[in-house]
Amino acid sequence: MKATRTMRILIAVLTVTGSALLAAGPPAGTATNQPTPQGAKNVVVFAEPTSFAGWPANNGAWTWDGGKEILVGFTKGPFVEQEGHNIGKTDRKNLLARSTDGGMTWATEEPSNFVGNSGQPAASPGEIHFEAPGFAMKVMADGYHGHTDKVGSFFVSDDKGKNWRGPYRFNGLMEDPNLVGTECTSRTGYLVTGPESCLIFMAARPKDFKKVKGQATGTVDGGKPSQWVAPWDKSYVAETTDGGVSFHFVSWIAPLSGSFRAVMPAVCRLKDGSIVATVRANRVERDAKGEGLMAGHVDAYGSADNGRTWSYLSRVGETGGKEQNGNPPALVALKDGRIACAYGDRRTAQIKARISSDGGKTWGDERVLRNDFQRGKDNSSDMGYPRLVTNHQNQLVVTYYWATKDNPQGHIAATIFE
Repeated sequence: MKATRTMRILIAVLTVTGSALLAAGPPAGTATNQPTPQGAKNVVVFAEPTSFAGWPANNGAWTWDGGKEILVGFTKGPFVEQEGHNIGKTDRKNLLARSTDGGMTWATEEPSNFVGNSGQPAASPGEIHFEAPGFAMKVMADGYHGHTDKVGSFFVSDDKGKNWRGPYRFNGLMEDPNLVGTECTSRTGYLVTGPESCLIFMAARPKDFKKVKGQATGTVDGGKPSQWVAPWDKSYVAETTDGGVSFHFVSWIAPLSGSFRAVMPAVCRLKDGSIVATVRANRVERDAKGEGLMAGHVDAYGSADNGRTWSYLSRVGETGGKEQNGNPPALVALKDGRIACAYGDRRTAQIKARISSDGGKTWGDERVLRNDFQRGKDNSSDMGYPRLVTNHQNQLVVTYYWATKDNPQGHIAATIFE
């Protein structure tokens, strides 16, 4: 989503060992401002003085070979210093950066049949093999910084993102009674459940959604879902069990009755089979004039029945004050059974992370992963949008966009901690 800052970027890949983050600590939102873990090493992934790049959370991240090979997506465009994002409205590209050594070195790729280079979406032909060794899925939707698709579509790859098929429609999904009258605002998030089955974590909002000073208006026409009260985006689970021939609605993650936003779910599966989903949440706070302004945070939800029903677990952390629009979370399961969540805090212009040892019910100390952000001329803090993976050395790798004194236009970097 758009923030209020003149924007720069860096995709920084930060790795921290699970033991570096405590498994118990103060309540969610308590900032301890612990320093960046010692031993971190930064490497440049992508840098062009005249270009702006950002939004890994919008574009996806994938790993293979136990995390030795990492692929992350980002959006690139002309650097234009202006109010809002510092990216031009034209000549935007959706690119990929690949590492084959766990994040130490990177190369940029632009596949021929990929976002921005492909035709109009067609009906999914099926025959998708979700457990293929090199499988990857990329989901597209509205509000995407360089792509607009209010119905939703996706690409698939069987060779680790070197070649892509698509875009394809989610056959039958938007005709579900729960989604009639909505538009798709999903990002990439899924869990493979079998050779022909997959859970896709998506989001929707009313078609006539409008936001003015943090206040939302909108109705769902053409068959209003009985529980839809708030006009804000809400996350849901979709599923295919026939190799992508058809898709169906499974459940809402956050309740529709709550007057808050809950989108961009980041998910992982625990060793006991349960699922944890963290979402980008925004709540309405009133200023001195009584006007509604949005503040951001990260919420966690859990499901013990493969995404059929969900319960609220905890608030992970704060991501922005009024008018800062917050930040999406990134989530990954660690080999020792804990889970890690990373997010950008636009109040402090920092990338932070927390570890949970009880499946997202409570979280350890908030750790600062990056704190050298260079604010823009308007003192804003447009940054974050992380993706989080583990590499083959059992380190955490978080990618995000950033700005520094040396690279105020933004660059893509990697930071490795061991």
